[in-house]
Amino acid sequence: MNYLWWGLVFSTGAAIGSFLNVCIYRMPAGESVAYPPSHCPACRSYLRFFDLIPILSYLFLKGKCRYCGSRIAWQYPAVEFVTGVLFVLALVKYGITMSALRSIVLFSVIVPALVIDLRHKIIPDKLNFAGFILGIPLALESKEVLFSCVIGFLAGGGLLLLIAMASRGGMGGGDIKLAAVLGLLLGWKLLLVALFLAFVAGSIVGLAMLLLKMVRLKEPIPFGPYLALGAMFAALAGDKAVMRYAGFW
Repeated sequence: MNYLWWGLVFSTGAAIGSFLNVCIYRMPAGESVAYPPSHCPACRSYLRFFDLIPILSYLFLKGKCRYCGSRIAWQYPAVEFVTGVLFVLALVKYGITMSALRSIVLFSVIVPALVIDLRHKIIPDKLNFAGFILGIPLALESKEVLFSCVIGFLAGGGLLLLIAMASRGGMGGGDIKLAAVLGLLLGWKLLLVALFLAFVAGSIVGLAMLLLKMVRLKEPIPFGPYLALGAMFAALAGDKAVMRYAGFW
């Protein structure tokens, strides 16, 4: 595949990332992601197509609104760039396959989930539901894939539900639903990799934050970002971890 193809893949991912920014901004507020059209959060001016070119518009406008001059959050080009890179990595890893499509849907869910949970300590039901709806047809690739995805869905949601019940609310409902969606998109083997990494990373960071007195003992810490990062690694390199573990035994 030539550079033009990879440029198209990156551009498509960046364009999806632009829409994910809309989700990040509007979903926590309960607003529609379709209406009204994109506008400046400060002056409410509607943005035209040349204001919405992923990454490039931010650079051309020097990070400022064309109409009122207010600063544009760096989150916008960052999400677009990261999503574009993840789309490229998905196709490098899997080629043009159903596995690549599942990874692309996965990335389109976990990128906004990570940012929203960090900012608002919630993971919107609409986001999880979108991943669920898009994941169902992608799980129908074969009987083996369907079985793995169904087990992953049940295991992801079930495990975190048990933790939430045992800890009496120590795990949020959004995290439970997100874990189920991750299982649907990853399959049960890669889900185990994602959950292992999420729990390890969450424990280390949480302990460090307690020791540094950045949070109090019973203060909730968003777990969605760790689930997202674990799922990202699992999708791109988790198969190697599974093979090494299987070979060890």
